[in-house]
Amino acid sequence: MGDTYESVTVDIKDHVAQVTLVGPGKGNAMGPAFWAEMPEVFAKLDADRDVRVIVLTGSGKNFSYGLDLMAMGGTLSGVMSDGATARPRAELHATILRMQGAINAVADCRTPTIASVHGWCIGGGVDLISAVDMRYASADAKFSVREVKIAIVADVGSLARLPLILSDGHLRELALTGKDIDAARAEKIGLVNDVFEDAEASLAAAHATAAEIAANPPLVVSGVKDVLDQQRIARVSESLRYVAVWNSAFLPSKDLGERITATFEKRPPNFTGE
Repeated sequence: MGDTYESVTVDIKDHVAQVTLVGPGKGNAMGPAFWAEMPEVFAKLDADRDVRVIVLTGSGKNFSYGLDLMAMGGTLSGVMSDGATARPRAELHATILRMQGAINAVADCRTPTIASVHGWCIGGGVDLISAVDMRYASADAKFSVREVKIAIVADVGSLARLPLILSDGHLRELALTGKDIDAARAEKIGLVNDVFEDAEASLAAAHATAAEIAANPPLVVSGVKDVLDQQRIARVSESLRYVAVWNSAFLPSKDLGERITATFEKRPPNFTGE
């Protein structure tokens, strides 16, 4: 495609595009470049008639550490002061909608998407894989809907899309505890389709499935995806709108400030519900 991005690389071969997360934050953390580039990356791939399937993976040892809190910290500074007025809250609301748009770009893509996950897939990483059609993992993969531990209600996709993937009890356990689960557990509860020996095997399996899909009639494939997606569009968009407003009101808290401070000071946070 000839486009260069800061947060991903794109390689196209035999009707399959591989989108690889490359950071620039540690563990492919999602900083400003990721949120800005994803809509463009997926819109271009979706418009490319030569691309019939998209495989999504991470570079290095991990899929993604999720939101790059340090790089995105400035987004919160305006609303973290006591008595923050309507303006910073409106700006936070707009930012949340824009960030949701980066994950929506993956979910709304008419081209089938397959994620291959190895190492850590935390927070925003889970938001991202909840937006794809199929998920494969390596045996070393670990998943966490971590936001609750950071004093944040997950707001860019996990809580809207995981109810369509997981049974209610499993989802609530992950979202309310913020616990880590391994690949075997992720497969057992249906978060991933299959688990493979290592990152290489998981990626190879994703490409094998991609080749199977790419061999089918492209218009019919996008038709199948369209009909399946139709059942969830209203439900997901309603949930995303709701959480954007909820977080604009309640995200700025003393507990969130405490979590950020505790991270810097390398100590456990002390949450008070303020």
